[in-house]
Amino acid sequence: MILLKFGGSVITDKTTECCFKQPTVDQLAKELFQAQKSFILVHGAGSFGHIQAKKYHLNNGYSTKSQLKGFSLTHMMVQKLNSMVLNTLYDHGIPAVGLPPHAMMILDNHQPLQFNTTIIDNYLDLGLTPVTYGDVILDKSQGFSICSGDLLIEILAKQYHPDKVIFVMDEDGLFTANPKLNPDAKFITETTIKELSSLQTTANTYADVTKGMQGKVETIKRIAAHGIDTYLVNGNIHNRLFHTLIDKETKYTHIFGDTI
Repeated sequence: MILLKFGGSVITDKTTECCFKQPTVDQLAKELFQAQKSFILVHGAGSFGHIQAKKYHLNNGYSTKSQLKGFSLTHMMVQKLNSMVLNTLYDHGIPAVGLPPHAMMILDNHQPLQFNTTIIDNYLDLGLTPVTYGDVILDKSQGFSICSGDLLIEILAKQYHPDKVIFVMDEDGLFTANPKLNPDAKFITETTIKELSSLQTTANTYADVTKGMQGKVETIKRIAAHGIDTYLVNGNIHNRLFHTLIDKETKYTHIFGDTI
């Protein structure tokens, strides 16, 4: 089984509110169907969630009643995005089911307090593809906070120990610096936990309440510590995801799992 993360920057235009990249998601769904692999999919909130969550300061927890409107609006928008992803998967022959994280998990100060995977297990047993996503959910200490797609991937990787974890991004993989800001950034083909620890990353400039690439690197390090290989692949380039799924050589960054 494979764990997949569709980044919000791949499936949406994160600079434009509620802008879904339908052609890109069509292509990714086509590649998933062609690969014929069992998988769990997590997708980011992109411009359906980050802009509203930042506007209402939802990741800081509950402080005023005015945030409740923001909570409801953000949740409604990411559910809309999830429905668009599900529709696209269905159109390409993948029987998927949406699982909002608030139905499975409660946080405590931004960290998992409870996570029930029974419903995921049951859907997998039936041959359905679970699809969950970044959202706002209850937080015991904060009232509510953000549950990012990266946090979900990390939890699911620890629970299911998949054959591989694939992050589908809007870049070719990891670089020595942010390639959007530094033309001298060098591409990293493969790396280890130790090497990642010395990698300096630059946060993205658009509205992102989940720490951008810097947070992703920390997530990948924790996944790799469970002995799970992780791949970062550009979802905007046709067939890179497909080739990664079927173990065919293509351009990606490979982070080796290492339990030591």
